[in-house]
Amino acid sequence: MRTGQGHESGKVGFVELFFDLVYVFAITQLSHSLLHHFTGIGLAETAFLLVAVWWVWVYTTWAMNWLNPAATSVRLMLFFQMFGGLVLALAIPHAFGAGGLAFAGAYVFMQVSRSLFTAWALRAHAGHFRSFLRISIWLMFSGVFWIAGAFLEHEARWIVWGIAMAIEIAGPYALYWTPGLGASTIRDWDIRGEHMAERCGLLMIIALGESLLVTGATFAEQALTLIPIAGLVTAFVGTVAMWWVYFNIGAERAAHRIAQAEDPGQLGRLAYTYLHIPIIAGILLTAVSDEIVLLHPMGHHGATAPLEGLALLGGPALFLAGNLFFKKAVFGKFARSHIVGIAMLGAAAFAMPMAGPLALGVVATVAVVIVGAWEHTAVNRRKSVAG
Repeated sequence: MRTGQGHESGKVGFVELFFDLVYVFAITQLSHSLLHHFTGIGLAETAFLLVAVWWVWVYTTWAMNWLNPAATSVRLMLFFQMFGGLVLALAIPHAFGAGGLAFAGAYVFMQVSRSLFTAWALRAHAGHFRSFLRISIWLMFSGVFWIAGAFLEHEARWIVWGIAMAIEIAGPYALYWTPGLGASTIRDWDIRGEHMAERCGLLMIIALGESLLVTGATFAEQALTLIPIAGLVTAFVGTVAMWWVYFNIGAERAAHRIAQAEDPGQLGRLAYTYLHIPIIAGILLTAVSDEIVLLHPMGHHGATAPLEGLALLGGPALFLAGNLFFKKAVFGKFARSHIVGIAMLGAAAFAMPMAGPLALGVVATVAVVIVGAWEHTAVNRRKSVAG
């Protein structure tokens, strides 16, 4: 059975869905780590680790565009990736401490082994083979910094791991130029756009679902009184509103657009590789804010601490900003509803000294609901006019 040139229909294979399960755990680890270390440093560490988790996931998603998910070797590769992802997720709470080598080792193993395997699987297709050979070299180069950083402490680890991450983030824009091999071309990245869109959509569902799981588990430990119930309803409606903003209009139309694009690789690189990072970061930060609302609904003497306010308002704002630029990249224009929603969240920050987390959570939820309803109404109005 062949390993390359899979996904003839662009459909996601069941083994890919199975592979994603380990990322439920990774996202849970990230949100719990942030909640238990809710400081400026904790926020920075979580943001960095989230990018790393996203990066290893999205590289696998790109590779699976050209691999056959029914091939035994591909499935075995994904199972090894799952085990690496499990180790990676387990190391997240202590990645900047004693677990640094476990995190870096799992990360480098996943990145390099998958890229080398993909190069081997596509060896009969010269353009793809050379592309993944270049990618493997870049990842091995960055891997040196990942492993070296694991043996350092504090600021030194930040610097060296920052270099490693910068190398990997720059790779796609540099087209993985490598001495002796030159650079890839956008034409080499002839991805199946509908597959990329579906994979990203499924991960968004995982992130939103994890938010609901955290909310439900936290609520179950609270007394069944009016305030916790109000917090539960606020968190649930907010999560549904975020689903609506991403999936109701943007996801389906974007999937159709990238499937029909003449250069799906370029659109996939910008819209689905880079611009989904703030979207998933916003979902994760909002999940943390939902737990804050349930645990400390009234805040400190009726006020909201600055970092708590950052989660409560910054999470939805980051989510809307990610969607704003994602839709701009795909459809060519900014959505006014998203801009207004971000402005509303920014204005609500002035109420932090006077309002507790529950009140701010309600405001944030209302803002996202307004964005979703505005966009839905505007699109339906344009359809009726065109019809």
